[in-house]
Amino acid sequence: MPSETIAVAMSGGVDSSTVAAMLRAEGHDIVGLTMQLWNQRRLSGRAGMPESVQGRCCSIDDVYDARRVAETLGIPYYVINHEERFERDVVRPFVEEYLAGRTPIPCSLCNNHLKFDQLLIVARQIGAEKVATGHYARVEFDDRIGRWLLKRPTDNSKDQTYFLFGLTQGQLSRTLFPLGKMNKPEVRELARQHQLVIAEKPDSQEICFVPGGDYKRFLEAYLSEQGEQPPDVSGEMVTTDGKVIGEHAGVHNFTVGQRKGLGVATGSALYVIQIKNDSRQVVVGKDEELYSSCLTTSRVNLISRTELVGPMRVTVKIRHRHQPAPAMIEPTGPNEVKVTFDEPQRALTPGQAAVFYDGDIVVGGGWIDAAS
Repeated sequence: MPSETIAVAMSGGVDSSTVAAMLRAEGHDIVGLTMQLWNQRRLSGRAGMPESVQGRCCSIDDVYDARRVAETLGIPYYVINHEERFERDVVRPFVEEYLAGRTPIPCSLCNNHLKFDQLLIVARQIGAEKVATGHYARVEFDDRIGRWLLKRPTDNSKDQTYFLFGLTQGQLSRTLFPLGKMNKPEVRELARQHQLVIAEKPDSQEICFVPGGDYKRFLEAYLSEQGEQPPDVSGEMVTTDGKVIGEHAGVHNFTVGQRKGLGVATGSALYVIQIKNDSRQVVVGKDEELYSSCLTTSRVNLISRTELVGPMRVTVKIRHRHQPAPAMIEPTGPNEVKVTFDEPQRALTPGQAAVFYDGDIVVGGGWIDAAS
């Protein structure tokens, strides 16, 4: 690749820091960019939210680490504030989805609606035509079909394509994933070779604005800060045959597949099978009742083809850690696709994504609306 100016999205972690070091060593002009998306202390102490913010991505400590790496590499570094847009496009939809009885994926919302969109705009403003990130994925141009392809990485255990299914052809054409053919131990070793201070830094596991993964407490704290009364989304807990066995305090307290914290005792294990937003009923049942063969998706984004004109054999991921399962996909309307699995899958969850694969190639993906 000829020398060029590349903007690197630096989160302060080992992956993106190593990307900056790799590209700098290859002779490129590198500019480090960090997006300031959420004030980590904003809800501290409210509604029982913890004071500590350690261990979360995009924290102040991460910004500090990214700046130190940039200084070590001798590259320009900028922090871009997008807190207002992050709240509008990621946080607020996250809250509204849970209150509607759905289970959202904020990382995909952030990638699709904010990170790549805004990073590419800023990159061009500073004279960089391309953006590189620390995601484990691959991007290639297929001359035969004239399209950019998103592919799974060499190390499938680190595969992050599930969160990237919404990228457009324009975004993929200007995006680099230098770690696509590496595994994590190799990345850490390279970080050590470049003497990066974050070489041993642990990976962040949490949603950046939800400490400890306690989304219920976050919802309460956020609505309190906004001066909003939580809507009444309480209702009945019913079995799959319609028998009322209790009451619940709100559909936002549940997700499909959940077993603990149901608030009812029947002598046998029960799981959340379905959340009915219209009637505010939480349907519970046995584990075997969690399995479904079909799902419908909307807001579908296709990558490897311009349109889906008929049925297509693929494998489908319904969660980040889900092993892609064989299925048939077929269009059912504008930006809508029905998925029919060869074998029933467990806990198909509205609000999550279904991502379609042809081998290692991401065909596209959409948001799960319903399962049957």
